[in-house]
Amino acid sequence: MKNIKELLTERVLVLDGAMGTMLQRYKFTEEDFRGERFKDWGHPLQGNNDLLSLTQPDAIAEVHRKYFEAGADIVETNTFSGTTIAMADYNMETLVYELNYESARIAKKVADEFTAKNPDKPRFVAGSIGPTNKTASMSPDVNDPGFRAISFDDLRIAYKQQVEALLDGGSDLLLVETIFDTLNAKAALFAIEEVKEERGVEIPIMVSGTITDASGRTLSGQTAEAFLISISHIPILSVGFNCALGANQLVPHLEVLSGKTEFFVSAHPNAGLPNAFGEYDETPPQMAAQIKEYLEKGLVNIVGGCCGTTPAHIRAIADLAENFKPRKLLVDSI
Repeated sequence: MKNIKELLTERVLVLDGAMGTMLQRYKFTEEDFRGERFKDWGHPLQGNNDLLSLTQPDAIAEVHRKYFEAGADIVETNTFSGTTIAMADYNMETLVYELNYESARIAKKVADEFTAKNPDKPRFVAGSIGPTNKTASMSPDVNDPGFRAISFDDLRIAYKQQVEALLDGGSDLLLVETIFDTLNAKAALFAIEEVKEERGVEIPIMVSGTITDASGRTLSGQTAEAFLISISHIPILSVGFNCALGANQLVPHLEVLSGKTEFFVSAHPNAGLPNAFGEYDETPPQMAAQIKEYLEKGLVNIVGGCCGTTPAHIRAIADLAENFKPRKLLVDSI
């Protein structure tokens, strides 16, 4: 099987779209989330999408399968909230290893099915590592700006547990994504480096931040270039942006990354901005037309979708990406 780095120099690779958007279509009830195993759990579980890897594994596998059928080269595990920090909302901290392990195993099994059918188009699994629901850089209390709800070490320990389970389950690479606080991301990257050193393994790492508003900054106040510099000491596979904005609004920030990094560049934007009901209206052709600018300008090596995107969006993006060369790597540009 070709190394992912080799593939990235040959063609633009396609990442999958939104897991949450697809799971909403199943209209799972509280009982569906609980399944038989958690029917007496003393806390509401509806909305805990990561849990569906245990209670509705066939649905998770089906979503992965649809994205691979649409042309995705890489799917993300169903583990966006797979840390003890995020799972504390459901009193499920003790299930974190199993949730991540099973999510990775399900995705890897489907990826292997598709690779076996077409070895010339190998499929990969990215272990999804979300930002958690706490921030190490900012206070959640406007009256106490020095307060922190979480420490770097707490984050490092939580991320390490997640990383070990994602690797044990068969993840080919790790995706630290939707980064709104670079200090959280640094804790995740530190944990990954610890695991790599302890196990004597190399694992490709994708890093993807999120620009939260028109000022072009992350929630913790960094510009695209500052974000890049903050994480460039780690040997990563790719750096990019996802979520928060639609494809159009990401262009200037991708231009900054593309012009200043020797890493591969990724982008998986939302299907436009949410409407008044929190839904995404951008159609697959509309989104693909905007992503065409990334490809024409040679800004990206990996492209996919975030909130509101479906297999139809990914198919439109994959069909488009076939016609373009990937971004050329810069050397020692920082």
